[in-house]
Parts: sequence; structure tokens; C-alpha cells
Amino acid sequence: MILRALSLCLAAAAAVPAAVPAVAADLTALAHLDPAASRVADEGGGVAVDLAISKAVPYRAFLLDAPPRLVLDFSEVDFGASRPGALDTSDRVLGLAWGPIREGWSRLVAELDGPYRIATAEERVAPGGEGELRLRLLPEDPAGFAAATAAGVPEVARWALPEPAVVDAPRRRQTGEAPLVVVLDPGHGGIDPGAEAGPVHEAGVMLGFARELAEVLRRAGMTVALTREEDVFVPLETRISVARATGADVFLSLHADALAEGEATGATVYLLADEASDAASARLAERHDRADLLAGIDLAGQDDLVAGVMMDLARTETRPRSERLAGALAAAIKGQGGRMHRHPIQQAAFSVLKSPDIPSVLLEVGFLSSEADRKRLSDPEWRARMQGAILAALRDWAVADAAEAKLIRQ
Repeated sequence: MILRALSLCLAAAAAVPAAVPAVAADLTALAHLDPAASRVADEGGGVAVDLAISKAVPYRAFLLDAPPRLVLDFSEVDFGASRPGALDTSDRVLGLAWGPIREGWSRLVAELDGPYRIATAEERVAPGGEGELRLRLLPEDPAGFAAATAAGVPEVARWALPEPAVVDAPRRRQTGEAPLVVVLDPGHGGIDPGAEAGPVHEAGVMLGFARELAEVLRRAGMTVALTREEDVFVPLETRISVARATGADVFLSLHADALAEGEATGATVYLLADEASDAASARLAERHDRADLLAGIDLAGQDDLVAGVMMDLARTETRPRSERLAGALAAAIKGQGGRMHRHPIQQAAFSVLKSPDIPSVLLEVGFLSSEADRKRLSDPEWRARMQGAILAALRDWAVADAAEAKLIRQ
């Protein structure tokens, strides 16, 4: 069915009636979604997806598992300011998200309540060039669905994966002889807003915090880069590639998540671990990584044996450095009078921390589920103290790390 959807996509221009001027098939202009004429709804025993767009565009449709979801890629559709939920009246669609995923490409993802198959997929082109994309999903047995989704993202989706970082030569760890290179990673973004508390969402709060922190670190003489400079979706693997391409000495991922009321408050520093240190950490790791699953990008299991061994060797050196960084952050935040979680340093399987050669930690600056933390995050003076603590921690860590590096024979 994926091949059928792709063939229909490529044949869209040919489907225009002969009487229609050639300009009607021109797909170069940005297309816009018409929410009022679009719907995602239950129909019969399945799901109907009808999207009205101002101009016919190439598209592709495919299904993925864990969780079951329909992925639609377009070149390119502006979804406007409408919320995805406004279109979704289906009880069989558990979640709907859309937005740009890279230059020239947009994506819509519908999380399904079980296995389905794409029964029909067609793009109708009106005489004026307007397009109507119509898909029908019907229930599928688990075995058939597993076979259809076993290959994961279709091979033609290679553009969706991060571009490999260009590294001129192996890079030695920092020795204090050059400015410390820090990559700040504001969590979530774009079609993945993260935790929400009323009109406030984690992606926006952390982007603002990261921008302020970047200025603090730059004024202190450090070199700083952000994995995203605006409210856009950045795949987890791409965030690591950004750090490596920048030549990062440190990778710091910034979050302000949500847990059950009263379960978490205060800052928490996380290190990478195969198993979470507690149930709350496991839930956070699952939620942080879920965005990439919904976007249709899952690179698990792609490393071959040799590459895996090499990365494990690199982590043997990097992990103690990450642990010292976590300790420095916790000590500095406490030293500034900052509120810390009762277990200030924890471990979880955060994919964004899996760089084998860059000391990496994830800092939950606070929790949007905590009223006290929300007040602190909105207080400029509190943010300035927290950013000062992070600066102090990085300085202390860099001095000790550089001293150790000089003792290692290069």
C-alpha cells in the first residue's frame, strides 16, 4: 500500500483533466491546509482522513508500529495556526500532530488505537489546482500489520534522517587552552510542545531559558550553540549530530516536564542509564523519546557490532566525566540556594544523552506540573540565579576536567 500511495502521489499531475491549464499542476508554491474543509473521523469500521489543501502537492503515506501510527509527508504544506485537535473527531485516533520537519517538507502523524491498513489513498486535483487528499484506513489483523510495518520508515525517507556531521579529524578532549564549547539543547519544539500547563508549554519555556543561559555563558567567554533557535521540531539523533558537528565539550539538555501533582518539584540532573533509577524517571524518558516515535524516526538497532563496541569503549571514558558534571551542577544549584528534587541526580534511558564521546547530562530545571516550579520559572531573578549556578558548575567542571586531560597521554 505504501507503493500505491507513492505511485498515486507521482501520478497526481497526470490526473489533471486535459482541459486544465498546465499551471494548475505547478507544485512550486506553498500549499495551505483548509481546516474547515478537512476532517479526521470515524467512518464505518475504520478511519477517514480528508485534507483540503490550496494546491496539490506530492505526498506519501505509510504506517509505523510501537505505537501504531499513520504518517503523511508533504512537499510542502503550511498547516497554519489551527490546532490538530480541531480536525480530529475520531475515537480511533488517539493523537494528531503536524508541522515542518525539515526545509521543504511537512509531516502529519496520527496515532491509532490499533493495527490498520491503508485501504485507499488518492489525491484529487480540482480545475483550479486545489487538492483534496483522501485516505481510508481499515482494521488489520496484528500479523498483517506487523508484516507491513516491519521495514520501518521506507527507504525513500532517507532525507528524514540527520545529515552526518562533517568532522575533519579526531578531536581531543578540552584542556582549558581554548574556550569551552557548550551545546544547549532546549527540549521538544514544533509539533512536540512537551509538557503543558494551561497556555504555557515546555518547548517555549526552555527555548527562552536556553537563550538567556547562552548569553550568560558567552559573556563568560564560552562558545555556545543551541540545537534549535526557534519553535521547530528537531529529531533526537539530529540534536546529537549538532553537538558533534559543533565540536562540543559539553552537551546540556534542558527540560521542564510534568509528573503527577506532588510527585516532583525542584531541579533534577539526569545521567544516561539502561534502566531508570525510579518509575518517574522511566516515564520521563518514555515521554521525551516519544516525539521521535510519533514523527516516524526510530533508529534503534542500527549500529553494527563493531560500531557498538567502539562506542562502549568511548563511553568508558566519557561516563565518569558526565558524572562529575552532574555532581558539579547539583552542588552549584544547591550553593545558590536553588530548590533541588529530593533525589537531585538520577538516571534514565534518555536517547538525547547517548553520545558516546561528549559528556552529556539532562537538566530538569523544574516541573511545569508543580505550581511552585512554574512560579520560579516565570521569575527573572530566579532564572538568573539558576543560570549563574549552571555557569559556576561548568567553570568548576572544566578546570578539573582539563587537569585530568593533561595527565592522559594523547
